[in-house]
Amino acid sequence: MTRRGYHGTGVQEIVQAAGIPKGSFYHYFASKEDFAVQALEYIYAPRLERYRLALSNASLPPVQRILDYYADLVAHFARQERPEYHCFIGSLSFEMAELCPPIATRLSEILTRSVELLAHCLEQGRSAGALAPDGDCRAVAEFISNAWEGALLRMKVSGSVAPLQVFLQQLECLLAPAAPRLPGHERSVALPR
Repeated sequence: MTRRGYHGTGVQEIVQAAGIPKGSFYHYFASKEDFAVQALEYIYAPRLERYRLALSNASLPPVQRILDYYADLVAHFARQERPEYHCFIGSLSFEMAELCPPIATRLSEILTRSVELLAHCLEQGRSAGALAPDGDCRAVAEFISNAWEGALLRMKVSGSVAPLQVFLQQLECLLAPAAPRLPGHERSVALPR
């Protein structure tokens, strides 16, 4: 499902990949929809934990944590010969959010948790004086999250890391004016030509 989407993946393909008989699938999952909900939990619980750890790293200023996290992700994709990302959340959102309330609920919970983690880090940055004292950290977190998802979608369509590089450059413009760089954390985001 992460590669071919919900509708592009049948139960038969799932059980073949798992090496189990088809009847066993329904022993573990009530339906294909139930499988998708549980797959979301399996995939995104560890990702959210990594995000939480990165954004709570007290050895770095809050804004630097955010910039470093996204810079590391962009670098990961830039190292690939052909950037490839199979966004399970993106695929399920487009295919199933309107059709299956349990999937939509789980998608919303994951995306909301991601925004909460980012908003908390932004609030720490605001408290440290690195961000405007009257800024709406929740709204900024929503904006960053939405921009990242859009950049991932554009990368998938274009097969180029350029949308992620633009995202990172604009994120730095949004957050960096008040955030001095620590030694070793300087970077220049070069836009593709």
